[in-house]
Amino acid sequence: MFKKVLIILAVLISYSTAFAAHPLITDDTGTQGRGKYQLEVNSEFTYDKEGVFDEDAGEHITEKTTGGELATVLSYGITDNLDIVLGLPYQWNKIKKDRTVESDVDGISDISLEVKWRFFEKDGLSLALKPGITLPTGDENKGLGNGKVSYGLIFIATKEIAPFTFHFNLGYTNNEYKLQADKNANRKGIWHVSVASEVEVIKDLKAVANVGVERNQDKTSNTHPAFILGGLIYSITDNIAVDFGVKGGLNKPENDLTFLAGIVFKL
Repeated sequence: MFKKVLIILAVLISYSTAFAAHPLITDDTGTQGRGKYQLEVNSEFTYDKEGVFDEDAGEHITEKTTGGELATVLSYGITDNLDIVLGLPYQWNKIKKDRTVESDVDGISDISLEVKWRFFEKDGLSLALKPGITLPTGDENKGLGNGKVSYGLIFIATKEIAPFTFHFNLGYTNNEYKLQADKNANRKGIWHVSVASEVEVIKDLKAVANVGVERNQDKTSNTHPAFILGGLIYSITDNIAVDFGVKGGLNKPENDLTFLAGIVFKL
């Protein structure tokens, strides 16, 4: 925990800017504007519990998974409708079977580099494309990365219908794996569909909601993880905002519970 606190402090000291509408999973079409920066520091803490059959022991046991991520996202406006976005994630994960710790890892995961291009805007409707790649900076032997460059594309739509704003994402990611074990266990092509809404309940305070589903990465399962999320975004000043959210799993493959929190700085 001390290491994680040091990383957060280092990030905040190193930059002075941030990203978009966290805690939403669904992205919006908003961009920073020419020459402007934004830094977002997001954290999430996950919990999952399920009964599994241990073939070695020949009995059913309880498997608990706890983990989280600290994600730093730096955005820069190349033009008014075009951003370049750099993401640096730090992850940790622990798996316990009954009282035995099976796995306990942490470290830098794969760095992402994306471009968001808003190509249409009229009458409260805006559309954007967000292509991106991930670089193999995480240790694939610890499950912290793919070991190879992967790529993806997200179509984003935002519609304003006062007092609400709605967002829609349709995405596809192609994961490349270095380890043969990962190739055998995981699907390469992952689709994602999600919708979100936000509304200002009082001055400077927004309530947000989000639902979504994506293809299960596990080749042995055809049940695709689905989630529901609710949260709040509070603007302390025009340039600083904080947020908090809770995400729940709607089916077994999704984590039971995830707590999300973040802070945004704009310049």
